[in-house]
Amino acid sequence: MASEPAWPPIGHEQLEWNPSPRAWATRAEAELVGRTISYSAAVPAFIATHDYVPGSGLASLAEEAALAITRFDSTIGAEIAPFSSILLRSEAAASSRIENLTASARAILSAEAGDTSKRNATQIAANTTSMRAALALASDLDADAILAMHEALMEGDERHKPGQWRDEPVWIGTGAVSPIGAEFVAPDSVRVPALIDDLMKYISRNDVPVLIQAAIAHAQFETIHPFTDGNGRTGRSLIQAMLHAKAVTRHVTVPVSAGLLTDTVGYHRALTAYRAGAPDAIVELIARSCFTALNNAHILVSDIEKARTRWRDVVKARKDSALWQVIDIASRQPVLNANVVAVELGVSATNVYRYLDQLVEAGVLQGFNIHRQGRFWRADEILRALDAFAARAGRRDRS
Repeated sequence: MASEPAWPPIGHEQLEWNPSPRAWATRAEAELVGRTISYSAAVPAFIATHDYVPGSGLASLAEEAALAITRFDSTIGAEIAPFSSILLRSEAAASSRIENLTASARAILSAEAGDTSKRNATQIAANTTSMRAALALASDLDADAILAMHEALMEGDERHKPGQWRDEPVWIGTGAVSPIGAEFVAPDSVRVPALIDDLMKYISRNDVPVLIQAAIAHAQFETIHPFTDGNGRTGRSLIQAMLHAKAVTRHVTVPVSAGLLTDTVGYHRALTAYRAGAPDAIVELIARSCFTALNNAHILVSDIEKARTRWRDVVKARKDSALWQVIDIASRQPVLNANVVAVELGVSATNVYRYLDQLVEAGVLQGFNIHRQGRFWRADEILRALDAFAARAGRRDRS
């Protein structure tokens, strides 16, 4: 007699699809209009009351990873709490990179400042906003919180209905033409609200080890695929929200996606295995990714501290000078303008130019212009540290 799977696998159902005409379409797409196409879609199980018991080795690994995150957060995280935005941006950029969205740190920070000339950078900046929304909503995780994360991510993109569940089929693979032969076809849109409500009940449980719960919740979310776009980024924001809600992190965002980036093929295989009733792979991958991400984050923190040490050596000012506050601001906001500094210091913008000029003269900052946004300043040493972090995250771990 065959043993029961460790987790309920997805089922399938036959659905019908009637492609709508579009003003611009390929010949293959146009030929489908007017036809009724039958396809097989996933039917995920409800998981709120299901229990998953990993092997002792995997359970220990997941617990080790959770404890490592907590130690990082309580030691290094507490020390650099004013610069937590740096790690949050790093996680947002890594999560976006999994979706093949890449940009330099300078481009991403410039996009945050209002430069919309680089599309990828603008989308990554939106992911940072989504991450912030996820953490702000962590204390009350429910379906509305998921919608708010997605709305923050997709703001302005009306093609994908920001903050709304999808009302059409979505699939992975075969391109945009048809769900026939797709690698994975998500469940019928009418199933999405109930599946999300069930997922949130699972997330609310307090009897599941946190990292295991986060890994399974993420895989279930990606299986539901509740939106027409932005599912991966929203789902990885959900991991961060859960770690915060369960008090694994309090001060900083641990860039778990930077760990996943070292094995994106394995990541997608693990999601496929989950759908077949085998959660071990996604739990193990996320646990191991935490250690990879923490090592990378340690190097980033060290690089930032080295830059700050050099700045303290070359800058000459009284101990009580506001110049030191401007240095702190530049550490966590390495692309900034006078208004950003003025708000932080609680003074008028005209009073901060002398500090910015001093830091340019000392080689700490470099001035530049953003089209239609005016004069900005950048801290190249911090930007190089962020780009180095991204390069390490994208390098496959062969250890």
